[in-house]
Amino acid sequence: MEKLFRAHIEKVIALTDDEFNEILSHFSVINVKKRDFLIRTGERVEYAFWVVKGLLKLDYEDHLGRQHVVAFAMEDWWEGDYYAFFNQLPATMSLQALEDTQVLRMSLSSYNALCSNIPKITYFFLQKANKGHISSQQRILELISTNAKERYDKLLHRYPKLFQRVPHTMIASYLGVSRETLSRLKT
Repeated sequence: MEKLFRAHIEKVIALTDDEFNEILSHFSVINVKKRDFLIRTGERVEYAFWVVKGLLKLDYEDHLGRQHVVAFAMEDWWEGDYYAFFNQLPATMSLQALEDTQVLRMSLSSYNALCSNIPKITYFFLQKANKGHISSQQRILELISTNAKERYDKLLHRYPKLFQRVPHTMIASYLGVSRETLSRLKT
């Protein structure tokens, strides 16, 4: 796990052993069972997460009680309710394990300490935030400018293994279509 995490960070910045050990000291390993929650809507968000192994689902419940899948997070991905995390507000979304999952978690105080103590980690977090922001914008543009078949094909092309790991009802929710529509798209 440590080697994987270091390799993940070193895709963006080089680290000395001391720097990596300092970074690692601000994270804790958590094992989560399938269906358990890391974040529940309405509760305080204390951590952001990096997926070591497993699969997470970030979702939002609207005022009618409908669940909307916002994101999936697989190995080597970061996830959390960042609005609530950085503003120290109650969660607006929930984060749930879809498989038995292992994550590294980091508190906001650890995030701030790392950015103060190891300035180049700020660049790493900035790059991750930029990629996440770009990905979110692309997803919004796809939702408003492509049809369901095009969204399905793009998701299948980008993440073919996701379709083997996630129930089709969740894929449908992520794509913004009904389960019945998803069944028609697959043919």
